Amino acid sequence: MRQRAALVLAFLAVVLVLAGAVWRYGYVKGLDQLDARGQADLALAGDRLVGQLQRYRDLAVLMADHPQIKAQLAGTDARATARLLQEVADKTAALDVAVLDKSGRVRVAAQNEFPRDMSDQAHVQRALRGALGWGHGPGLPLTKRAFYHAAPVFDAAGQVQGAVVVITDLNGIDYNWRGTNPAAFFTDDQGIVYISNRSELLFWQRPEGMAGLVPPVGAPPEFSETYPGGHEVWHLGWGRYLPGDALHLTRELPVIGMRGEVLLDVSQVRAFALSQALAFAALCLAFGSLLFLAAERRRALAGANVQLEGRVAERTLALRETNAKLLREAAEREEAQKALRRAQDDLVQAGKLSALGQMSAGISHELNQPLMAIRSFAENAVQFMERGAPERATENLTRISDMARRMGRIIQNLRAFARQENGPQENVDLGAVLQSALDLTEGHIEDAGVRLDYVPPDRPLMVRGGEVRLGQVFVNLITNAVDAMAASEVKTLTVTVSDADPLTVNFRDTGPGIEMPDKVFDPFYTTKSVGSTGGMGLGLSISYGIVQSFGGQISGSNMSEGGALFSVTLERSLEGAKAA
Repeated sequence: MRQRAALVLAFLAVVLVLAGAVWRYGYVKGLDQLDARGQADLALAGDRLVGQLQRYRDLAVLMADHPQIKAQLAGTDARATARLLQEVADKTAALDVAVLDKSGRVRVAAQNEFPRDMSDQAHVQRALRGALGWGHGPGLPLTKRAFYHAAPVFDAAGQVQGAVVVITDLNGIDYNWRGTNPAAFFTDDQGIVYISNRSELLFWQRPEGMAGLVPPVGAPPEFSETYPGGHEVWHLGWGRYLPGDALHLTRELPVIGMRGEVLLDVSQVRAFALSQALAFAALCLAFGSLLFLAAERRRALAGANVQLEGRVAERTLALRETNAKLLREAAEREEAQKALRRAQDDLVQAGKLSALGQMSAGISHELNQPLMAIRSFAENAVQFMERGAPERATENLTRISDMARRMGRIIQNLRAFARQENGPQENVDLGAVLQSALDLTEGHIEDAGVRLDYVPPDRPLMVRGGEVRLGQVFVNLITNAVDAMAASEVKTLTVTVSDADPLTVNFRDTGPGIEMPDKVFDPFYTTKSVGSTGGMGLGLSISYGIVQSFGGQISGSNMSEGGALFSVTLERSLEGAKAA
């Protein structure tokens, strides 16, 4: 027993050492991957900061060549220059724009809040020597953090005439970064945090010759560092918005004289490495347990060899029972898998039935208007036959045939949807489809006493879409506009076609407008009362989906002078675009 216990303890010690090695290896490899991702994130953040600041450098260079600036340094009226600088500062979001003479004194500025003498500032001295200057520092009294760009102004002889200084408020630069991940900050040559997406780190400073940061006031918070696998990992106690253990990466930004730094949370890397180590330890323990059990079994068999014949039968019976149990379990599992497949098939079928149920409501809405038109044309045909006007009756019967064909196309679209197929895109004449919709709703417009204001396009306008579905969209918009003007004193429907890019059809009425424009395209949303014109609230929702399938857009808004405006934007077909 003592020998067995020593062997088990030795095995556990070996497993522990190997698991620790696996954890260390996984942790370092995870840090390598995190380092690569962090370097990319840090490079992206640095490039974004440099790009934002260089816009103001380019502004300083551009303003240095402005004739008004050169004229100001030559002694002209400063008021016009001040207005120019104020306008430039307002449009570019610069904190201030100032013009300096050769001695470094401010001749004119947009804000006039900064010291009049800037000759002692390094970036100004560099600009007065004929080179671009930049730097950062406080911009009191307007801001505690400012970045300066100075560009020299040359006269006709190439001599430095003065300088233009553009002052940028760094609060506006990093405002949109606040709270983003990972935690990033930028330090100057003195180790002071000047820009960061964590406002609590601003003006923290790196101790000389040491890692980490300390706040400008108060006791330094908890901090330590380790270097696993050559990576610098900080252990922080800096608040809940910063990771407790973070990989620290740096990147020099000589263009702006700063260093970019980022803190990447290593908790997930550590947890993944721990899970790998635990899995390895569990595997080793399982394998060791099997070996131990095998050894014990062999020892037991050797000690009971004389009883082997008597126990063979018992062991065989046990094995048979175990085998039968395994077979039963296998059969039960096979049945469970079959039941799972049947349940999945049932779920798919239920999804199809649900989709068809939703489509049935929409298609009944779309077929209702053609059926009503067929009924109206049929009744009119009977009256024309009774009046001895067979040509008019023939015309109505032809229209009934057209409506029937259109209904067939609608039903074909329903079958295509049920098979999850999209209807083919066609090149249709927008003017012809719009005229067909107006013809279909002509009786409804006249019965409602609405005056139609429409000028058809003077040439064919070919667009991408389907004739039936696009016509349904126009019919829905026209009938909705007519119904909306039921209680209006002035009833005018204005339909216009804009041949510009993009191609747009506008429907404007003189009704009360849209009560809730943001919900007008939601399914089952309607403002119509129950009655002859009451609807299910599906027309505009269906129209929205149709126009979206064509690659277009549909929108609704209220006009300032009253009424509603619905705009349908469509894509031109290839041949229509070439013709345009």
